[in-house]
Amino acid sequence: MKKLFTTLALFLLFGLVNAQEYPQMILVEGGTFTMGDSEMEGSADELPAHDVTLKTFSIAKTETTVLQWKTFCNATGRTFPSEMADEVDEAPMAYVSWYDAVAYTDWLADKTGKNYRLPTEAEWEYAARGGNKSKGYKYSGGRSLDNVGWFADNSGRQTHKVGYKQPNELGIYDMSGNLWEWCKDWSGEDYYGKSTKDNPKGPATGTYRVWRGGSWDDTAAGCRIANRNGGMPENRGYYCGFRVVLSQ
Repeated sequence: MKKLFTTLALFLLFGLVNAQEYPQMILVEGGTFTMGDSEMEGSADELPAHDVTLKTFSIAKTETTVLQWKTFCNATGRTFPSEMADEVDEAPMAYVSWYDAVAYTDWLADKTGKNYRLPTEAEWEYAARGGNKSKGYKYSGGRSLDNVGWFADNSGRQTHKVGYKQPNELGIYDMSGNLWEWCKDWSGEDYYGKSTKDNPKGPATGTYRVWRGGSWDDTAAGCRIANRNGGMPENRGYYCGFRVVLSQ
């Protein structure tokens, strides 16, 4: 009985941690890491594997949630997407375009006076790998995707509440699976190959904005940390959300 009450208490506490109106941020200390995948399990878009050096930043502990989006909508008068009307507050927020995500980060920055924004592609990958605490996992948080993320084989063809799988080395959740995540960068074929390796920003122009992380509807291969994808910035769908970054 004692064990039951302890388990229940931890469950309730866990839920309270995730039911936040504003994102909880995790510090990612700067450093140098190898970006990409030299083993070529995916596509040529992951090459060349190359070293990138980043400054310290903070990233949201979870994907932006329904409750956080509701808070934004209530504050700004924005219409909440009807497709998400039946989702619980702790669900990751889908049906947001890149422009919607930027509007959220701009609102959060204005509200707090801090530099909230979308992560660059390099920042996203560094955080997903566990920053300077990385253990070199294929998926964010472990070698077994079933333990760390929601994907086609375990999701039941739907998203799940954020933060209910194993976190990565920095305590960040769901960077493999659940939802693809918008990044700040335009998608570029050279994968920073012709740009600076210090805090790279990606191409100046493009057609697609970067998605990273895979989703509940993807295979395990699609949820590898190194996997790259992208979409038209105006696109909205059941497969894509975002998380915020805070510059130091």
